[in-house]
Amino acid sequence: MTSDPASPVPEAPPPGTQTLARGLAVIRAVASGATDLRALTERTGLGRSTAHRLVQLLVREGYLRTGRDGYSLGPTLIELGFQALHGNPLPVVARPVLEELSEQLRDTVHLAVREGSSVLYLDKLPGSRGAEMRSRIGHRMPLTRTGVGMALLLDAPDEWEPLYRDETPVAPRRAERQDLESFLDRMRDYAERGATMDLEDNEPGIRCVAAPIRDAGGAIAGAISVSATRPYMPAARMRGLVPVVSRAAQGISAALGFREP
Repeated sequence: MTSDPASPVPEAPPPGTQTLARGLAVIRAVASGATDLRALTERTGLGRSTAHRLVQLLVREGYLRTGRDGYSLGPTLIELGFQALHGNPLPVVARPVLEELSEQLRDTVHLAVREGSSVLYLDKLPGSRGAEMRSRIGHRMPLTRTGVGMALLLDAPDEWEPLYRDETPVAPRRAERQDLESFLDRMRDYAERGATMDLEDNEPGIRCVAAPIRDAGGAIAGAISVSATRPYMPAARMRGLVPVVSRAAQGISAALGFREP
């Protein structure tokens, strides 16, 4: 069974929930690109008959659909996804700020939260210039290899080293040039300034500036980032964007009830 390197290692299901766990594994496998029964069995480790029965049930309930191109996620998941998204106040509160940043800067703007040991993207406004980025709403990426992920970790120095050691590099060439001590030095500097930078750690040629969002209790509840290709993100512009992105994050934080000490 294969898995996304940015995803947490699944735990053994509680007693009595094995069938549910298998059904969820089928949904995740389809979400990651398994479009036929053979791919499903390879990714989940389930037998063909078990996988087929689960697919039939999931199709009937709308969690999956079948078509000319094989299996895909169904309308029930879309409906539940929107309900979950709007049940979280962060995307709703942040959206006007993201739109303002996008219009002002013309770069790609992201909103993300921490989900276990991964970054989970909640919103994305594509830029009007440069290349399209691989990030998308609902996509997960490693925390220590993304600017927005590093912003989510600013209050957790004890986790910097173990996460960096455990997470698979997204851009191996960049990772080879950065050892652990260099990463820790960067994080200490970022923690002092309250903002982070993606120096092509995630995608070759893509850079970003990110800042954390805090809730009413002062804890980091999410982060925003502004991303662009290298020609539009020279070092001087990145430094200049730090106060811009930080102010935007502070505005979202204030809307969530955070007050500066």
